[in-house]
Formats: sequence, structure tokens, C-alpha cells
Amino acid sequence: MAITVVKRNGGREPYDANKINLAIERASAGLDENITWVTQIASELELTLFDGITTQQLDEAVIQVALQNVKDDPAFDTVAARLLLKTIYKRVLGDYETADELKALHAEKFRGYVERGVAEDLLDPRLTDLFDLDRLSAALEPAHDELLKYIGVVTLNNRYGIKARNNDPLEVPQYFWMRIAMGLSLNEADATSAAIEFYESMSRLDYLAAGSTLVNAGTKFPQLSNCFVMEMQDDIEHIAKTTRDVMWLTKGTGGIGLSVSKLRAQGSPIRSNNTTSTGPIPFMHTIDSILRAVSRGGKKFGALCFYMENWHLDFPEFLDLRANSGDPYRRTRTANTAVWISDEFMKRVQNDQDWYLFDPLEVQDLGELYGKAFSARYEEYVAKAEAGEMNMFKRIKAREQFKSILVALQTTSHPWLTWKDTINNRALNNNTGTIHLSNLCTEICLPQDRDNVSVCNLASINLSRHLIEAEDGTLGFDWAQVDRSARLAVRQLDNLIDITLSSVNEADFSNQQNRAIGLGVMGFTDVVEKLGISYESEAAYDLIDEIMEHVSYAAIDESADLAQSRGAYANFPGSRWSQGMVPLDSIALTEADRGTPIKVNRTTRLDWDALREKVKGGMRNATLMAIAPTASIGLVAGTTPGLDPQFSQIFSRSTSSGKFLEVNRNLVSDLQGLGLWERVREPILRSQGDIQGIDAIPDSIKAVYKTSFQLSPYAFLEVAARAQKWIDQAISRNMYLETRDLGDMMDIYFAAWERGVKTTYYLHMKPRHTAEQSTVKVNKSEGIGDGQKRGFGSAAPAGNTSSSAAPAQVATAPARRGFGFGGVSKENA
Repeated sequence: MAITVVKRNGGREPYDANKINLAIERASAGLDENITWVTQIASELELTLFDGITTQQLDEAVIQVALQNVKDDPAFDTVAARLLLKTIYKRVLGDYETADELKALHAEKFRGYVERGVAEDLLDPRLTDLFDLDRLSAALEPAHDELLKYIGVVTLNNRYGIKARNNDPLEVPQYFWMRIAMGLSLNEADATSAAIEFYESMSRLDYLAAGSTLVNAGTKFPQLSNCFVMEMQDDIEHIAKTTRDVMWLTKGTGGIGLSVSKLRAQGSPIRSNNTTSTGPIPFMHTIDSILRAVSRGGKKFGALCFYMENWHLDFPEFLDLRANSGDPYRRTRTANTAVWISDEFMKRVQNDQDWYLFDPLEVQDLGELYGKAFSARYEEYVAKAEAGEMNMFKRIKAREQFKSILVALQTTSHPWLTWKDTINNRALNNNTGTIHLSNLCTEICLPQDRDNVSVCNLASINLSRHLIEAEDGTLGFDWAQVDRSARLAVRQLDNLIDITLSSVNEADFSNQQNRAIGLGVMGFTDVVEKLGISYESEAAYDLIDEIMEHVSYAAIDESADLAQSRGAYANFPGSRWSQGMVPLDSIALTEADRGTPIKVNRTTRLDWDALREKVKGGMRNATLMAIAPTASIGLVAGTTPGLDPQFSQIFSRSTSSGKFLEVNRNLVSDLQGLGLWERVREPILRSQGDIQGIDAIPDSIKAVYKTSFQLSPYAFLEVAARAQKWIDQAISRNMYLETRDLGDMMDIYFAAWERGVKTTYYLHMKPRHTAEQSTVKVNKSEGIGDGQKRGFGSAAPAGNTSSSAAPAQVATAPARRGFGFGGVSKENA
């Protein structure tokens, strides 16, 4: 049967296989075995065709066929990305044949794109008034799109790109990057030159702004800030105002941290009407409902994390918020939870002492205290409780509460553990008040009160784009480029503060008073793999130490330079910056207050004494550094998120834009270089991306390509501790545990506290069972690497390695502290 294709104008034409083959051939240019790509994709495509297929369906079919083969070679992802890009180009720009024609179309149509966006009230009208659009159009470089993987193109197009009022696509990727650059250059003296400089770095994926900035920069509604940190006060007016503020910040795509520690406990007296309080839980449920109601365009629920100090009388109910069972009106299904832990509690757990829970109404100053001051006042309240002078309190064993926290963490991945005293004692901006909580993703550490909703503005350096090949073929870091990227990102973020608008006055006020920014990194695992280094080795720990020292030094130095030209932030006087302190100095301060050493390497490489003198003269920003999760922008950058390890070498990733097969290109490249990829590809698929049990793969490769559950959790902590040396805020540190033993978990989280890590984020537990594969050729009579039949769930255990594996330097666990849990696992708890 003859197949006809329905064109966009409704006309029909015969299916032309040669035209499709030519498109595939062009998309395969520069890849190995060019003809093989064309033959394989074209032959599989014919199985999907039907008479009356539209041109759009045909484009999608070709792309999907390419994607189905990514498991065989990641180069198919490149083909799919190029094919998708071509469909985007044609819809936005029109037809073209050559790369030169495409570049000319980008330049020719750019002015019309901007003017249409302004005319339709989508883009900021200043984009046509302040910029030389001809210069900007000439700077556009569509060849940079070659850096994007397929999932990056989809994420950029679906999540961040803007559409016309009639839903026509308006942006190709390079228009998107230029819009962001323009939107962050509006306050520059030479806005056009600044926009070109920002554009060149972002379009090359050297660094990326965070999500809210990518959504709104250059638009009519420039809500560009990323993180909002707020504290709910214990009065009905402020509870109502906080609820309103959450609604507006959620609408503007901001991620929110909200402390409820000051709300009086359930049963606490309300003198104004002679009743008793319902406690904080019902208000938290109400806000949780708001997050679902004010969804972002119907696509994504609002994002918020509740924080509570663990001396609160209602803390046991706080632990149950994410439980699947129980009263639904006392649960949160959307909001996350985190516990705000003091050094006093950690010491009481260590010493097997009692822990007292209080009604915040009776201990109103406790939330403002930290460190030694908190401990002293807490002891006074304990004495008053024992003397019968407190109306409401409860005494429990500190270890029992910690056990309850860990059981909840295992069960629901909440609450996340964060350490208030470490955060406050290591803060350089502590002169403006107490830090009562962190943000949605646990990396922001800013003071807040009734008059200040703290705000932070984020960007992340893509470390994998800063490797350079030496003359002998070895890879290393281009430190000059790292310095340049850090400085550009700091300047761009400082610009953002004067451009962004929110719907909460207290947020705008805090933004202007503190000018807080958080420059982070992503792609650390990508880098160590390319360098051939094991994540759990001294080489990796030294590398993250050196990387973060360079980034921190450049960021701080740039902020000091900006203070000289633009002025210091309003709250600079009295800060630790004004005393000449830098993040490294906060370690000793914390040790002195805690009374125990912080276990972290103190090596330095750069001239910090000179920088200490410089920062005394002024800082433009109250904070400079924070490592965010970068889950979404990491997809655009085509690198691993934040400091996280690989989840698997091959896995299916679900996002708001769909499901995507991820294959570790670094591993494939190394195996291809050894001539092994074709031989081990099927065993890797059968083992669900685990290479440790495959005998044909060398031990040196296995050491580099361990996945998240195969690495020591102490490696995660050592990487975080080394990075935290240089960071004035915190790190969104995901944890991955194979063990379910509560004693092991206690040791691990104690080790985080001992190393001076400020916060931890999600806990991922290794699944007990894995699904049997049905998408690869499997001979069930064959084992994986050892010739033995394993039966149901035949994937090799994640911890299995060959007995002959080359030893790697691994961060090891300390001796068990003997906390008295008797090795109880979650199943028996």
C-alpha cells in the first residue's frame, strides 16, 4: 500500500524514503559508521509508518526510533537531539539546508522574535529599548546547540522556553539563552556588551542560572529569585499573612522553606478567647493544600519544606506528616519536612541522656539561641520542668527520638536532617539575626524574622565544561576559565537582585538589604569519571577541595570588587566579612563553641590572607556560595547533578517532560576504547546498569564507575565536608544507603555532624527487590558474569564486586559507637 504524508497545510504527498534518509544522514554527521545509523533508523522507521501520517508525526517517529537505540550506543541520543532541533528550527525559523543558512536565519529572525514577544506582552519592553538587536543577532551561534543532549533540548524547550499567545513556539535554544542574558543585563551601563558576555558563557553551558531565572528572565514578570526562607510567628495575623505569602511565592515559581518552630503546641492556652491551640499541624496541612491549589500552570505543584526544632512538644506528630496512614487532615502530601537539630541534642544522644520537649509559648527565647547559649538556656528550662515550674513538657530518651527520626527517614525519606548550630556558627552574615531554617533543598542559610523573608539567587558552574586537554593528552582543569565563569556568574547574580520582583514586600526588602547569592557547581561525578578517578578516593576528595577553593576565592574576590564599584550590601557592617573572615575561618569558630574538633582536612592553596584584607573593605553580597541539587538544569547542561554520584550506568529517568533512557557516555566511551562495549552491553542491560559483577570489565573501570548504592556513604560525607570548607552557605547533599540498620544510620549521620556538614537532603534507600528485565535479550539459564543461575531478581547485588578488584582508597566508617540499638533494622524496629 502506498503511504502518503499529510503536510502542515493539509495537502498530501507520497512518502519519500530518500528525504528521510538524507535527514538521518545529516543528523549522523561526524559520528562513527555513518551509513549504519541511517540504515538502522530508516529500516525500523518503516515499521511505524501508516497512510495519512502527518509531517509532525513523521518527525516524532524518526526521533523515537533513534531514542529506542540509545541503549546500544549513546550516539543515537545525539542523532535524536539533532533531529528534534531541526523540527524546532523549522517551526520557529523556517526551512534551511546548510549550517550557514541556519546561522543566517537565526540572525535574520531575532529582531522579529523580540518585537513580537514585547508586542504580545510576554517580554520586557526594555529588551527593544536598551539593546542593539543587530549586535545581539550577530552574536548568536546555533553551533552551540551541538552541546545539548536530547533530554536537554526537551527540557529547555518544554520547561523553560516561552510560547506566543496563540501557543506558537517563539524560541529556538539560542534565542532562549540570549533572552536570559538580556534579562540579566538590564541594569548594566553597556547592556548589549554585558548580554553578549553572559550569553556566550551560558550558551556554551559553562554555567547556568537556576530554574526560576530561566523561566522568567527577560519576561514581563521578572520573578527571578529562586529560594525564599520564612518563619511563621505565633499569632493568627502572621499565620494568615504567611499563608498569603506562600500563595504568591508559589505562583511565582519560588521554592520555599518555612519554619513552624515558634507556633505553640497543641493544647497550649490562648488567652484572648480562653481556648486552647490546635498546634502547628493543622496550619501545615492547610499550606500543603495551598501548594496543590496554586499549581504552576497546572503542570507542577508548589514546592515547600517545613522546618521544626526537635524540642517542640508536637515534634512526634511532625515526624508523622509524611506517613501514608493516619488522619489525612494531619498529613502533608506535597510539602517536605526537615528537622532543625542542635549540638545539645547530638551530645545528649551521644551520652545517652534525656531529651525534653517544650511548648514554644513557655520557652519563647529558645528559638533565637544557638550553640553554647542555647545549651545553657535549655538546661535552665530542664531544671524548671523538673521543679514543676513548666505547664507543658515531656521527657524522653534522646536516643529514642533520634531512632524515631531515622525510622521516619527510612520510611518516607523525611524529615531531612539539618544542624542549626553548625549553620549559625559557620555563618559570616550572623550579625542580622538567627538562622531558623534552611530552604526547600537545604542549601540556603540566611537569617529571617517577621520583617524579612530571606531570599537567595542561584547559579551553578558546569565543571565538566572546564576540563582542558594537555599536550600529552591528559585532562585537567582550566583554572583561568573556572575563575572567569565564577566572576561572570557572580556579576550576573548581583544584577538579578536589582531586576527581580516578587509579590512579598518582606522578600524584596531582604533581597536588597543582603543581596544574597548562592553560586554552586554541578557535574562533579562527570568530571571524576572523565579523569578516571574513583568517587571514594583521596584523589576525588582532594579534587573537590581544590575546585571549591578556586570557585570560592574567585566569587569572594569578585564580590569585593563589585563592592568597590557598586557599594557594599547594607548589612555588611558588623558581619564577619567586615572582620576579614572567609568561610574557612568558621571551622575554628564552630569547634570552639561545640567543644569538639571538626574532622576535616584544612589544606589551602591560594593566598587567603590577601583576600581576608580585601573583604574588610566591603562585600557586595552577604553570601556567595551554595550547592543546589541542579536536577533540572543539570539535564540542560548534560551533566551529573550537583555533587551526586551516578544512580546507575543505564536507567530510565522520569521528568515532567516524559521518560528518557540515560546511558553513561563516559563509561561507554571507556569501554569502546578498550574494545569491550559490544561484548558487555547486553550483560550491563541485564544487570540494570550495574557493572560490578561482569568479569569481562577490568577492575580499574569498576572502581571508577560505582553507582550511588555501591559507594561508601562516608565518601558522600567526605566530599561534602571538603566542599563545605569553602562555602558560606550549605550543600544540598543527597544520601544513598544500602544498609537499613539503624545503628549504621546513626553512625553515618553523626559522621556528617562531626565533619561540619551543615545539612543533608533526601535519603535514598536501596530497593529490596528489582523488577525482572523484559526489554533485552536474556538467556535465563545464564548468570551474569559467573555462569550461575540466580533465579528471580537476577541482577547482581549492588554491593558485589569481583574478589580480585583493585583496592581503592575508601572513606571508611568509624568504629561502631554502641548506641544500644542492637543492630535493629527497620523491618524489626
